[in-house]
Amino acid sequence: MKKKFNVKGMACTACSAAVERAARGVDGVTLADVNLLGGYMICEYDESLVDADAIAAAIKRAGYPTSVERERGEREESASSGLVGVLISASLLLILMYIAMGHMLGLPLPSFMHGKFAYINALIQFGLCIPIAVLNRGFFVRGASALLHRSPNMDTLVSLGSLTALAYSLVQTARLIGGLSVTHEELHGMLYFESAAMILTIVSIGKFLERRSGKKTDRALRSLISMSPTTAEVERGGVTVTVDISELNVGDTVIIRPGQKIPADGIVIEGISSVNEAALTGESVPAEKELGSRVLAASVNGGGALRVRVTESGDKTVFSQIIKLVEAAGASKAPISKLADRIARIFVPAVMLISLVSFTVWLAVNGSFAFALERAVAVLVVSCPCALGLATPAAVTAAVGTCASRGVLIKSAEILETLHLIDTVALDKTGTLTEGRPTVTDLIPTESIKSDELIRIAYALESRSEHPLSEAIVEHAAEAFPDCILTSAINFKAISGRGVSGIVDGDACFGGNAEYMNEMSIDISSVREAAERLASLGRTPMYFARGKCLLGLIAVADPIKASSREAIASLRESGIRTVMITGDNAVTARAVADAVGVDDFIAGVLPDGKESEIAALQSSGRRVAAIGDGINDAPALARADVGIAMGSGSDAALETADAVLMKNDPRDVAYLITFSKKTFRIIKENLFWAFFYNLIAIPSAAGAFAWLGFSLHPMVGAAAMSLSSLFVVSNSLRLTAGRKKKTK
Repeated sequence: MKKKFNVKGMACTACSAAVERAARGVDGVTLADVNLLGGYMICEYDESLVDADAIAAAIKRAGYPTSVERERGEREESASSGLVGVLISASLLLILMYIAMGHMLGLPLPSFMHGKFAYINALIQFGLCIPIAVLNRGFFVRGASALLHRSPNMDTLVSLGSLTALAYSLVQTARLIGGLSVTHEELHGMLYFESAAMILTIVSIGKFLERRSGKKTDRALRSLISMSPTTAEVERGGVTVTVDISELNVGDTVIIRPGQKIPADGIVIEGISSVNEAALTGESVPAEKELGSRVLAASVNGGGALRVRVTESGDKTVFSQIIKLVEAAGASKAPISKLADRIARIFVPAVMLISLVSFTVWLAVNGSFAFALERAVAVLVVSCPCALGLATPAAVTAAVGTCASRGVLIKSAEILETLHLIDTVALDKTGTLTEGRPTVTDLIPTESIKSDELIRIAYALESRSEHPLSEAIVEHAAEAFPDCILTSAINFKAISGRGVSGIVDGDACFGGNAEYMNEMSIDISSVREAAERLASLGRTPMYFARGKCLLGLIAVADPIKASSREAIASLRESGIRTVMITGDNAVTARAVADAVGVDDFIAGVLPDGKESEIAALQSSGRRVAAIGDGINDAPALARADVGIAMGSGSDAALETADAVLMKNDPRDVAYLITFSKKTFRIIKENLFWAFFYNLIAIPSAAGAFAWLGFSLHPMVGAAAMSLSSLFVVSNSLRLTAGRKKKTK
């Protein structure tokens, strides 16, 4: 069982690590991945050993309020909430800064604020600082909770830094009330109220902006969720009633009026219309729907009314599966993030230790309690576990969302990392490079039989087969010879990769390729020249015989997709080798290969032989992505380093492959590989910045460069910490650039 948990209170990578650790510590949990930006966790567990409530309870015990059901719209609210608090804090801080530091800029201050009345100055600063602390009390609550649960986080560092400055200032205020007389300059060295308030305000502003930016990284997922209809018109008891979509059942008949969203997956039983499926496939051109057509939940009906019989509803629809897929991918982790995860486990405790050591050393070196305290506070607030925690998930969330908006679904962050290393793409022919809808192009009977008799026997054999080429013959027979008596063979048998056999009118009949005819000792020499000519044109010849007597051949062609050649050219420009693997004979395969421009092809491969061909490519040192329809090519997709299904949203495709191309457009293969390289480059940039920032900022805050006359003030440290997180999120947002243009 895989379920989503909404987790509140996570501020940094230390938080997400604590949540994952708590969930994985429950017996029966096999996977727990947190999406820090999204505020949720995807958890996989054995229902026979544990239930969702027990997992939620374990996470709550770790200090993080958790709910099993995702609260729709919560992320949007959390991203915009806190604005009033930020504005009030910033306003009070400006006044506090004027009073505390105005004299340094020559700004006028009342004379009673220094000398023997300096305590009035201190009390005013305290009075301005307290509302800021109250407005931002969440840092103290979450920080203390994390510390009590022995999993300190960013909030712990911020609250410790602010409380330390506040506590020291209160002690000094007591001295001033006791009669101590000081100048403005001396007072500035005694009080740190403005530092305590500045730390809270700047970090609060940074977190607010981070949430606002974070909204954009999962914009595609949120727009998908918003497209889900909430009600449906269903026929019950001879009348049409409006019900919540949760009440829809398989077999119900729903009415979809022009402009309405389709509430469930189903089959059209009445009506003709065009349906916009852009929410699921990224394709803006509406698809025509008629009797027998499949429609998908969340797509939008056009100008005609439809009656649809429900085949899947609720969380079983393709739309729901896509949402789960995108959420799971956003929560998953790329292998490159493991180093950051390992560091995150010890990051906050290490920073607290560095802060303590810094305070002790500077107190011993120059005896200045104020300077030593400033160094300790600066270390606490400049350290940024957020940047480490967001480096990978921010980029992955943005990448997965952008790909989803184009109709390209990615199942995990690991796939993105693997894709950028791919150097070979192995493509199936039928349905990948071709339309997947073969049609009969030629009927060539021998002298002993007429065309209608050839097609009648061919129909009798192929009507029992599920092969795409068989469907072409069946459709052609029904359309071209409507007056023929068409019956199916008895004792039917399909020989994988060869052909079919059965009894027609009491005679043993056979249909298939040349290899099968040779196996059955049937002479095909009379039509060999015609077959070779047709094969050279990219058509597939299929032979038919009665007993040992050849009846003729039927040529079938699967039109090449208009986008296939462009897709292959794009892959070649990226330095990727392309190999077409097909069951067709070498002549037909070469014709298609030449037409689309692949680097190489492997012909005559049986369905169960594609996997071994992929393995052979891998054994030669190639990193292989396999492209297929996600059903017949399942073993090959599983064997490849990355399996990509051309699925148009089929359930089998969603289950089989690592990635799914909803539009069946081979150009999306090149897009996906190129985009993965860009994503991985941005992840590396984020991680480099996160490590580099902390490597420079923490020693600077600790006073390592004080001998050069430079020491980082806590206020500057707080601003730098917030900016480092914003940099990581903003850098990740580059992956969303041009999204609207690409989906048009």
